[in-house]
Amino acid sequence: MTFKPNRRSALAASAATALLLIASQASADTWPSKPVKIVVPFAPGGTTDILARAVAPELSKAFGQQFIVDNRAGAGGNIGAELVAKAPNDGYTLLMGTVGTHGINRALYKSLPFDPIKDFVPITLVAAVPNVMEMNAEKAKQLGIANVQDFVKYLKANPNRLNMASSGSGTSIHLSGELFKSMTGTQMTHVPYKGSGPALMDMVAGNADVMFDNLPSSMQQIKGGKLVALAVTSSQRSTALPDVPTVEEAGGPALKGYEASSWFGLLAPAGTSPEIVNKVQQAVAKSLGTPEVKEKMQAQGAIPSGNTPAQFTKLIADEHVKWAKVVKDSGATVD
Repeated sequence: MTFKPNRRSALAASAATALLLIASQASADTWPSKPVKIVVPFAPGGTTDILARAVAPELSKAFGQQFIVDNRAGAGGNIGAELVAKAPNDGYTLLMGTVGTHGINRALYKSLPFDPIKDFVPITLVAAVPNVMEMNAEKAKQLGIANVQDFVKYLKANPNRLNMASSGSGTSIHLSGELFKSMTGTQMTHVPYKGSGPALMDMVAGNADVMFDNLPSSMQQIKGGKLVALAVTSSQRSTALPDVPTVEEAGGPALKGYEASSWFGLLAPAGTSPEIVNKVQQAVAKSLGTPEVKEKMQAQGAIPSGNTPAQFTKLIADEHVKWAKVVKDSGATVD
């Protein structure tokens, strides 16, 4: 027997749907009524962590609720990203995503436990940063490496003698190095860590030789003389290190067209209310526009954004295309 819904059951279904919509709107109106978690998919001390901890107190002030940074490192950012992708879409779990988690990893990994496009709703780009090609200062002096061309010359004479640290396989820090190797025909031994923080500790200690780190997390060690910046990976020099050339400038013909910058932005699980998404975006944009926050970020080499969800969505789509080509052309693989 075929069931045919009568007028009464249809009205009941419509009423239920209306109640759900009303409840959803009420939830968005009262959000946040408890602390909000910002998941950082890397260890403390790296740029992802630095930017999340810069934004969190500003959001706490804006909404009168605590925004807590929760570090969930591993698998090139995939562990933390998966946690947020599978979290309730109630606005209480956000992700500080990166060019790695949302621009590179889908091309680099054979399979991911989440879909970086379908499982998230972009909120806003927090900041873009160049990476910086750097060495342990004592090691560079010891080996007679003062610039990028010295570095390439040494690698050609000593393949795989230098360790290349990264914040994890598949991150922009890893891919920046892989692109450099591909364009120069050189070899380094990749050593992935669970974030820039642990990698930098080994760089400073002399246990790792070179790194293409996000500039903000390395700035203090560069200024302190522990690390020497050979070049920045962006197409233009950084205002935070105006005397440091770009890789393209310093590397000669082999590195013409080299460019590999990073970005960091907030995302929520798919299905999160547009009202909540817009509230967060507007609060972030407002805080990034204040002279205090803007100057603090720029001094670290970060370029603050705060763009709209639609603009951030387009950026992510464009980055998928760009980095898929970089992965293919460089031959990069997950260790």
